[in-house]
Amino acid sequence: MAIDTPVKTAAGRGAGRGSTGRPARPAGRRGPGSRLWVKIIVALLLVIEIYPLIWMFLTSLKSNDDYLNNSTWSLPTTWEWGNYTDAWTTGHIGLYVQNSLLAVLPALALILLLGTAAGFALQIMVWKGRSLTLLVFLTGMMVPAQMILLPLFTVYFQTGLSGTLWPLILTYTGTGLPLTVFMMATYYKTVPRELFEAATIDGASILRAFWTISLPMVRNAILTVGLVQFFFIWNDLLIALTFTNSQDLRTIQVGLLNFTGDFGATQYGPLFAAICINVFGTLVIYLFLNQKVMKGLTSGAVKG
Repeated sequence: MAIDTPVKTAAGRGAGRGSTGRPARPAGRRGPGSRLWVKIIVALLLVIEIYPLIWMFLTSLKSNDDYLNNSTWSLPTTWEWGNYTDAWTTGHIGLYVQNSLLAVLPALALILLLGTAAGFALQIMVWKGRSLTLLVFLTGMMVPAQMILLPLFTVYFQTGLSGTLWPLILTYTGTGLPLTVFMMATYYKTVPRELFEAATIDGASILRAFWTISLPMVRNAILTVGLVQFFFIWNDLLIALTFTNSQDLRTIQVGLLNFTGDFGATQYGPLFAAICINVFGTLVIYLFLNQKVMKGLTSGAVKG
């Protein structure tokens, strides 16, 4: 009878060791060098993202002489905190922010209400022609906004809506609906159909099933879509520039484009202060809602 115990013992001693006799590193674990490179890359990305914000904030505190006569990268010689006051009052940024809110919030409310209802109808309800209707909404995503500006301008002028914020509200609603309907229809695929079948058996109407059952289950998705559409509309320049024909109707993006100081001269300190108000305001909104946005993005990734 052959005895293989020594062989097994030698194999057992060599198990988990490399050719030099040192313990072998697990396959899924990386060495300290690779972790160092990851940290360097992350730090570099942070510098790339954060440094422009710091530079923009410091520039907003410079005087006009500092901006014109000193280096672009130099620190302010005097900290002009009054630039923010000038941007809000003399630069009319307060009025522009108000106009943006008056145009964005109603349009966003209509987009979310109509888009969520359409997504529910296209995905949950069963009726003839829903696939064709969804295809029509998808076709709307392929139409460039530049193609519809002139016909819309003519329609708004003939109906007497020019000179108000209604052209912005209606145009934002129409251009934002196709993407919203598509995304909400995708999110509704993750909602179990058994819930609506049970609600129907219990006597719930379609409206009650929509308001009391479907909306709470897709609230993270609604928040995600709403935030995406908010940034699209808030940062719009083309549509707002086309349909705003007076200073009293300018949104913040159009206001920044035409930002001038006394006698038509550009005051760079108040200009950068106005840009900071716009950028940091939207950044705070995103950071505050970041976690819910991540949940909304992953909730429609898988079905079940």
